[in-house]
Amino acid sequence: MRTLDWLLGTPIATSEAEKQRIGPLAGIPILGLDAFSSAAYGPEAALTLLLPLGVTGLLYVGPIMALIALILLIVYFSYRQTIAAYPLGGGSYSVARENLGPKAALLAGAALALDYILNVAVGISAGVGALVSAVPSLLPHTLKLCLAILALLTLINLRGVKESGLAFMLPTYLFVATLGGIIVIGFAKTVLADGHPAPVEPPPALPIGTEAVGAWILLRAFASGCTAMTGVEAVSNGVPLFKNPPTVNAQRTLGMIVAILVALLAGIAGLSRAYGVVATPPGETGYQSVLSMLTGAVVGRGSFYYLTMAAVVAVLALSANTSFADFPRLCRVLAEDRYLPGAFVRRGRRLVFSNGIILLAACAAALLIAFGGITDRLIPLFAIGAFLAFTLSQAGMVAHWRRTPSPHARRSMIINAVGATSTGITLLIVAVSKFADGAWITVVVVPLMVIAFSRVNRHYRRIAGQLETIEPLAVPLPRSPIIVVPANSWNKMMKHALDFALRLSSEIYVVQIKTERDSIEDLSDNWELLIGAPAKERGVPEPRLVVLESDVRRFYIPFVDFVFALELSNPDRDIVVVIPELVMTHWWAALLHNNRGMLMRTLLRMQCGPRVFIVDAPYRLHK
Repeated sequence: MRTLDWLLGTPIATSEAEKQRIGPLAGIPILGLDAFSSAAYGPEAALTLLLPLGVTGLLYVGPIMALIALILLIVYFSYRQTIAAYPLGGGSYSVARENLGPKAALLAGAALALDYILNVAVGISAGVGALVSAVPSLLPHTLKLCLAILALLTLINLRGVKESGLAFMLPTYLFVATLGGIIVIGFAKTVLADGHPAPVEPPPALPIGTEAVGAWILLRAFASGCTAMTGVEAVSNGVPLFKNPPTVNAQRTLGMIVAILVALLAGIAGLSRAYGVVATPPGETGYQSVLSMLTGAVVGRGSFYYLTMAAVVAVLALSANTSFADFPRLCRVLAEDRYLPGAFVRRGRRLVFSNGIILLAACAAALLIAFGGITDRLIPLFAIGAFLAFTLSQAGMVAHWRRTPSPHARRSMIINAVGATSTGITLLIVAVSKFADGAWITVVVVPLMVIAFSRVNRHYRRIAGQLETIEPLAVPLPRSPIIVVPANSWNKMMKHALDFALRLSSEIYVVQIKTERDSIEDLSDNWELLIGAPAKERGVPEPRLVVLESDVRRFYIPFVDFVFALELSNPDRDIVVVIPELVMTHWWAALLHNNRGMLMRTLLRMQCGPRVFIVDAPYRLHK
């Protein structure tokens, strides 16, 4: 327990939940890191696709980012309304479930879940990519660095929402300040130089164009750049995290996040063209991120460069925190609707949904390992889930406003309809243009997740149907059960279990299994002295000793067979198996002893009928 207290912090009482709520200043780092980080890899993803155009590609990065910013603003106004309409958390799943039905809700839930997982992998890999740009010698250790950052993020989030917000506040605002400073300085130099500033640290030479400008390459660049829009929905999912009034605080947080993101996207696109900065092939020797080259071009590679890059690396790597805030809540909602195991509903020691956090970390780790921690390999899988969730959420809001008797319902419905149309068109563009590059994986995985959710729900409904009853209790005639106690040798643990068994019934079987490799003493040698005589003195029936030989060198099989046969031969009696168990004072001590009791319980439940009951008789050692 002391180790857990040190790693995760002391447990927080449920009554203290209100103290864990946050305001806009903490909400920006907790729910906005994903959006801010996309300002780093979104423009770079678009520039990477424009590389075959050479210097001509720089002419199109501005219009592409402008279109993305326009869609972003449409989505912003749409989600402001979602926050107002669903103050308990208006995520795509909740909105689609209420307005479009369970099938659309599951599709939205699967898309969101996949998007959150991909966000963790992409954010961390982009952060490490920025780090190796500044320190190229770290390139061979890319994957190890990704997994180390993932482990750190998991640990921080297991400590609680409020602590994660405080931990990420400094790097978030440092990122905004330093990158904003680079943009302001860069544009000032551009204006003073009549649009042709001289770079302090010249970027790599512009590549020679190998392809002509075409609609297909521009669509693919737009689709890659659309990753800059991911993370906007996080605030609408996390409305319950905010202090009172939660709706107002959530809307303020969303407004600040979108305003900062639009400014960053516009600044990066404008400076890239002014300073002639294009992308370099990711994962190859000499790779530099666009932000690294841009910062070097504006201010050189001095102290401010390294401060800016440190902030970029921190925000990119920590952007996964948005998923850690929302993914567990999505799992909780799915579990409440019986589409995921019930364990995801329970809060952990720090009032966070620990099981969802651990599942997210495991899935992200698998992705990072599978793709080697390279951002460009993960980008094609990204954004489809986000835009599918955007579209379903806004379509659900249209249905919501259609049946809401409000004077502003028509205006609100138009805003959400425009949002659904724009994100739906963008979804089609992204899916088609990125399909062959790996987006097909997302197109396949989302339906598979929907099928998995449906199977879980069907299982729960089937079990509930078998358990449900309105029949009154049929009170049985009192009759003591038959008790069976597995025995190894005579000791305090065995004596404790037998003392308990004698209180339950007068018919007790003590079963000792002897195998070829056992050197234990036969209980029959001292049975009369240790058990028989004391029972007679107290006037209680003597337990029956059964010693069985096992020629398969296994204790469990003959014992389970004995219990099963006893059940068959006594169809009108219950059988209670009392299992002696040693309880250790330290968790690590359990690793030094066999776990016969656990395996025995499992076999009895699998092979015996409903009249066999299992009772633990724990014997606790002194500290």
